Amino acid sequence: MSNKHTNALINESSPYLLQHAHNPVNWEPWSLNALEKAKRENKLVLISIGYAACHWCHVMEKECFEDEEVAKIMNENFVNIKIDREERPDIDHLYMDAVQMMTGRGGWPLNVVTLPDGRPFWGATYVKKEDWMKVLLELTRLYKEQPDKINGYAKDLAEGIKAINLVEVGSNSEVLTEDQLDISVKKWSRYFDHNYGGYNRAPKFMMPGNLDFLLHYATTKKNDDLLEYVNLTLTKMAYGGIFDHLAGGFSRYSVDGKWHVPHFEKMLYDNGQLISLYSKAYAITNNALYKKVVEETIAFVTTELMDSTNAFYASLDADSLNEMGELEEGAYYVWQKAELQTLLGDKYALFKDYYNINDFGLWEHGNYVLIRDTSDEKIAEKHKISVSEVKKVISECKQILNKVRNNRKRPRLDDKILCSWNGLMLKGLTDAYRFIKNDQYLDLALKNAKFIKETFIRKDGSLYHNHKNGKSTINGYLEDYASVIDAFLGLYEITFDENWLNEAKALTDYCIANFTDDRSGLFFFTPKQDSYIIRRTIEKADNVIPSSNSIMAKNLFKLSRFFPDEDYEKITQKMVVNLQQSFEKDTASYANWLHLVLYFQKPFYEISIVGENYKKTASDMQLSYLPNVVFAGASAESELSLIQNRFVANSTLIYLCEHGSCKLPTEDMAQVLDQLK
Repeated sequence: MSNKHTNALINESSPYLLQHAHNPVNWEPWSLNALEKAKRENKLVLISIGYAACHWCHVMEKECFEDEEVAKIMNENFVNIKIDREERPDIDHLYMDAVQMMTGRGGWPLNVVTLPDGRPFWGATYVKKEDWMKVLLELTRLYKEQPDKINGYAKDLAEGIKAINLVEVGSNSEVLTEDQLDISVKKWSRYFDHNYGGYNRAPKFMMPGNLDFLLHYATTKKNDDLLEYVNLTLTKMAYGGIFDHLAGGFSRYSVDGKWHVPHFEKMLYDNGQLISLYSKAYAITNNALYKKVVEETIAFVTTELMDSTNAFYASLDADSLNEMGELEEGAYYVWQKAELQTLLGDKYALFKDYYNINDFGLWEHGNYVLIRDTSDEKIAEKHKISVSEVKKVISECKQILNKVRNNRKRPRLDDKILCSWNGLMLKGLTDAYRFIKNDQYLDLALKNAKFIKETFIRKDGSLYHNHKNGKSTINGYLEDYASVIDAFLGLYEITFDENWLNEAKALTDYCIANFTDDRSGLFFFTPKQDSYIIRRTIEKADNVIPSSNSIMAKNLFKLSRFFPDEDYEKITQKMVVNLQQSFEKDTASYANWLHLVLYFQKPFYEISIVGENYKKTASDMQLSYLPNVVFAGASAESELSLIQNRFVANSTLIYLCEHGSCKLPTEDMAQVLDQLK
């Protein structure tokens, strides 16, 4: 099929950018050359940022960017730049801060208008066609008639963008006390929803990093009420429509307060983190539901998001073609009542109760999104059958519906491969293997780690951020290093292959040399060799993915136990101390950092297992949830400090140490686990 319009995005590899390659808008990819063009032509720059799985990005494209009347205004008056936020999170960070400062809110599509040098002065998210045209014409007029006013506003906004990213260096050198942490968590807990879990609001985001900390805190402090809240949240998420009950995997968030109707895009980063979280929760509770979630989520990722090289793709779109051949949000996932009755026959009565084909499960236009609200046991009791019979019937129903659903038009795939998100998924696999002991998970983890090592790590020790069609083009960001280091540490602890530990150390040392902000002790988001606009961002606050700095701080703390002669712990402490005033002001936004308060203020242990049966001993011990422990292991002597001089022939000894100071070694695993408690 020939296309009427083709712009410069046709040469890009990002599926999101390629979706816009045949817009009548003269889009260009982000580059300093595009800004130079704007300076030469004295034009404003219009920057539109989104991602392939974004529903409202597609809506705005259809209403505005595919419209020739709109395109005429944009092409005549602006240099137009389209950005895939997942490829260029550095640019997204900058302009998201700008829009939030200007409007008090943010989201995608993210649209900003800037001066030719990239300094913004107007921004918004989704805008309807008529309003879009009006605002673009008005901004063009203002720039021509009142350039000093526009320049003044852009200058002030740029100063604000710099200021909000500064880290105030504190005079206190002590990490927050346990009491201060307790007070912060208590304040945070006021926002918890004790009916459905998560927070008392809609939309509801899963925030796995926050739940991961609360799991650590609740078990450490033996806080049963908080642990009950975390379990409630995990159960309601697993029951909700946000989880795909037919094929596994979580969508990005729910638009309501009961985890029912999702924004249907499925992101690798959510699913990787949730595999970790549910694996840990399973270790604590032995709840079969959590194990099932892990298994089905890994099955989804390997079926839908894995390529032949054992790398993982970015996402599945929220939208797919409906029966009319039109893109519709959720079309692939929803069901009509009559359709279910016809397909399931005499199984329908049980299925209806199990997945709420009633007012509770109804969405819109007669469509149902499957949602549970009770246990298998209660369903079995109501229908006067056994739990095993319930599971059998539901499994048969799922097979029938999956067969039908697989014949529908599938959601679009964003098949770019991102280093950071592969790191998150790899960490999920290491945790799944650690707590569930499925050898397939270890095999897959090793294959993915091999892909990361061979594809993303360059000869100079740096990382690439992206990969598509055999090419990597963008320098790695701090998020890439942080998540891969974390994953490699996890891989070392389940394999005891010191190559992964050494790879983690080498990447860490590269970060220290190329990303460090000497003033705050934190790390910049971009390496020193990259160019930047307005500021070099420091990512501090945790979000749906923990901040790259918080992941790095945890990595450094753990590496300090393996390499005590390095300054890793000092760097970690400086990072925490300089940022911790924010922990008390906005605890939920710094949840991943709070692990470090527990690391510093409670005992943190090294367990070294040396001898012929070291792998079996470690594997058995690691079935327990031990968030305050790192493991080292070897069959004999090793250069690693935690192993050196600890081999004794004909025995497998366990050394329980704290900062290198060890108790007497023992072969009694139960004794060591009891000491940890």
